[in-house]
Amino acid sequence: MIISLDKIITDYKLDIRGIIHIGAYDGREYFDYEKHNIKNMIFFEPVISNYKKLLKTLPKRKNIKTFNLALGNEVGKKEMYIETANKGMSCSLLKPGTHLEMYPKIRFDNREIVTINKLDNIKFDRSLYNMINIDVQGYELEVFKGGKKTLDSMNIIYTEINLEDVYKDCCHVEDVDDFLKKFGFIRVLTNTQGRTWGDALYLKYK
Repeated sequence: MIISLDKIITDYKLDIRGIIHIGAYDGREYFDYEKHNIKNMIFFEPVISNYKKLLKTLPKRKNIKTFNLALGNEVGKKEMYIETANKGMSCSLLKPGTHLEMYPKIRFDNREIVTINKLDNIKFDRSLYNMINIDVQGYELEVFKGGKKTLDSMNIIYTEINLEDVYKDCCHVEDVDDFLKKFGFIRVLTNTQGRTWGDALYLKYK
């Protein structure tokens, strides 16, 4: 998270019941969640090597759930572009675009077939969660499309955003703005890294 959880909780007086973390990598944000006494957590991570790191990070508790799964707006299997130079943090379901120019040392030399499903298909008590934290390398809009019913239960979204095709055919921040607005979400905070990508906070106002 470029913008710290401390800052958004303090500045916007957020009361977070539970977090759905999509694109969890190694689960390093867990420690911030625990610090703020967030009781309920779900972590989704499709890349098997990252998922193994995630399991090592997280304690085994009933209120913490993990899924070795990609999320999107389809069900089945899908090829993921894998890199290792950035320790697997830049893996994506989309082909790299200007990412190759911005970070030439990061090469997507491998592929991995992952299982993909819609967030709305995953069974859990949505009343226990009110925040989504998502970082899926330009695939965010597809995840939201597959999670429309879940969005109705959320009032906080923290997401990575793109200002250009960092990954080919990735969603841009304006696309995310327009889609989430249908569910009452407004972008209230943006932190960009140059002119290409960044993070944003959306809050529901209806």
